[in-house]
Amino acid sequence: MELGTAPLFDLPAAAAARVVEQPAVAEPEVPVKTFTHELLDTIGEAHRTIAELELAKVQQVAHWANLNALPSPDGAATITERGLDTGLPVAGEGAPLVSDFAIIELAPILGRSLDSARSYVGCVVELAHRLPQIWAKVGEGVVPVWKALRIADQTRLLNQPAAGFVDHQLAPFASGCSWAQIDRLIEEAITRFQPDLAEARRRRAEESRRFDIHLDHAGTDGVVPVDGVLDVADAMDLERAISGKARELASLGDEDSLDVRRAKAVGEIARDQLTLDLTDRNTGGDADETSRPRPALGRGIELFVHLTREALDTVEGAEPSDGACVGRLQNLQVPITAEQIRAWCGSAGRIIVRPVLDLAGCEPIDAYEVPDRHRRVVVQRDHHCVFPGCTKRAERCDADHIVPHAQGGVTCPCNEAALCRGHHRAKTHAGWGYERLAPAVYLWTSPSGHRYLVTPADTRALDPAPDEPGTDPPDQ
Repeated sequence: MELGTAPLFDLPAAAAARVVEQPAVAEPEVPVKTFTHELLDTIGEAHRTIAELELAKVQQVAHWANLNALPSPDGAATITERGLDTGLPVAGEGAPLVSDFAIIELAPILGRSLDSARSYVGCVVELAHRLPQIWAKVGEGVVPVWKALRIADQTRLLNQPAAGFVDHQLAPFASGCSWAQIDRLIEEAITRFQPDLAEARRRRAEESRRFDIHLDHAGTDGVVPVDGVLDVADAMDLERAISGKARELASLGDEDSLDVRRAKAVGEIARDQLTLDLTDRNTGGDADETSRPRPALGRGIELFVHLTREALDTVEGAEPSDGACVGRLQNLQVPITAEQIRAWCGSAGRIIVRPVLDLAGCEPIDAYEVPDRHRRVVVQRDHHCVFPGCTKRAERCDADHIVPHAQGGVTCPCNEAALCRGHHRAKTHAGWGYERLAPAVYLWTSPSGHRYLVTPADTRALDPAPDEPGTDPPDQ
């Protein structure tokens, strides 16, 4: 899974130097150290101390689990029977079995119930044995312990190839990924390496589709509840229709809330559809004519094909890559099977294929307004808001001029970045500043002088711990 277009920390030499060295100036401005800034430093130190203790604990539990692992699966069971100490398969396939008596002894030490301790040990074993690359990042302090354990909890049901895929793809980006991105990667792993399971889940989901209008709940209040489960494409079509009709109602002077206008829109759409039935059912027309369905217009399908340089250079007749059977629904950023794409395209009345975008291209224009083609490049390149730690999707962000247009900044993808509205305001009015070091790599400076490097992988604080010997003070 490609979460960005820039290699992790593979920066040009000049850009890397700018990260570690402050530019030389004749008389540097030293920010005034306020009590608030001192509290921020203290909070940061406490956070680092807690992180170090959590890392030490999980490493010790992993070592303890290895010492209490069953040497052989012979006679192992999922429970302890008649006082016999049996090994528990607390993690996924291929991971060692851990003595249940040992877990019983560990549980009160951790202050956990037996079931909670089994689950915790299982996550640690899963992480140490089936996710070695993420485990290494945990040891380096790059990925926080709590996040790695939660990832491990989600991979325990995967087979070994699927777990290995998640480990390899996620390790460089785990610290900066949102939970939605992690869930989508796990779904993709199931689709790639457990296709039978993925197809069975898709078919079960298809059978669960329904749409219920609870007219039996109608009363004097004049409203009824409606709920359902729809195909994703049908749901998006319905959402577009309702949103458009709600906006239309507002433009016509409807002052109700958005929720009320959306509810009204459903009724408007239903009445509009009924008016399309041109057969006069009250004139005694032919029964066959009145029951004949009108032809469906069909949905429109918009396809974006993402190709790497390796794919473009692949010789004809070469074997397809492992991910050939997996697509991605860009509207919702979720993986989908090739079979689902075939089903949608089979019912499409119109198919649009968008041109390939060169994310490294440069197209400066004279105007201040960011054109749609620039915005598409920014969305595909940045993926999310580039403010430190923010994961809001780029589709919902502003395309910000890094160097303001009023200060000579050009309107070009190389001077544009995705910023959500709140962080856009912070950059404009609250003293935050940033610069672009490479595609999708940004250096931020806070009002208190703290610096953060934002990459496609994660956000890293660049300032040393306060009062650490041999380092510059944070305000320099």
